[in-house]
Amino acid sequence: MLFIIVAVLGFVTIAGLGFAFTAPSGASAKTMKRAQAITATGGKAERLRRAKAAANDPTHRRKQLLHTLKEQERAQRKASVSLESRLRQAGLDVGVRWFWIASGVLAATVFLLTLILRQPWWAAVCLAFGAGVGLPRWVIGFLAGRRTKAFTSHFSDAIDIIVRGIKSGLPVQDCLRIIARESPAPLGPEFQRLVESLAMGVTIEQGMEKMYQRMPTSELRFFSIVLSIQSKTGGNLAEALGNLSAVLRARKLMREKIKALSSEATASAFIIGCLPPGVITLISLASPAYMAGMFQDPRGHVMLAGSAIWMGLGIFVMRRMINFKY
Repeated sequence: MLFIIVAVLGFVTIAGLGFAFTAPSGASAKTMKRAQAITATGGKAERLRRAKAAANDPTHRRKQLLHTLKEQERAQRKASVSLESRLRQAGLDVGVRWFWIASGVLAATVFLLTLILRQPWWAAVCLAFGAGVGLPRWVIGFLAGRRTKAFTSHFSDAIDIIVRGIKSGLPVQDCLRIIARESPAPLGPEFQRLVESLAMGVTIEQGMEKMYQRMPTSELRFFSIVLSIQSKTGGNLAEALGNLSAVLRARKLMREKIKALSSEATASAFIIGCLPPGVITLISLASPAYMAGMFQDPRGHVMLAGSAIWMGLGIFVMRRMINFKY
């Protein structure tokens, strides 16, 4: 028993001496903690320096630009599909519900008029379907295309206003107000909505995103990307927007050149597509009895249906051949 007690006391004595000689003092512990804090701060500063260097790296900026382009492309695809977005792009302040109500009323009106004129029921159904589904969507697409074209034609001038304003010392928001006040519709009203959003506290990235939903054009997408990258990484905004303006004007010249080169093919496709229905209409007006069999006999109905299908396919193919993407 005495041997065990002596062994325990000896172990405690040796352990205490070792702790006394090896353990850091209070000042030493504070020094070590301070050194660790400095090391952590230095590591954080090093990480920030590396992140900033990576942001200025051309490869990193290119990857960031590609990522932003993919996001904008996804947003553009989503915006161009929904009916509500198409109504906003056409500049119509109506909801989807009222659009379907108007389409239904138009289809019912065409159906009743066709029956009153003593036409076959299948013709009334086809005409009512075309008037209620196809015609309103075609009108919306036409209005949206015309509005987008007018917006794009003046967009380069708006960028030049921003470039001159920045070079003269004006802030970007004042340049946007000048565009909203001086530019014609639809460019002026769209920038006016952007200015009002910025005045309410919305960031310029969020405002540009909402504007892009109303007007999903490639030119506006490029403009929003330039502003987004400049706000994150810095740089000469006037120079970047000047280069963008030159690119957009070159795209416009290329668009007009392609339109001029493809005008002959467009005219040929229009003539070929309109020739068969035009001939049928003229013959029906000149000699109704000659074409009566096509509209009264069931075999004539099958022939007309087949002709309509083949004409539709031909018009679709010709449309794809002359529709150039630039």
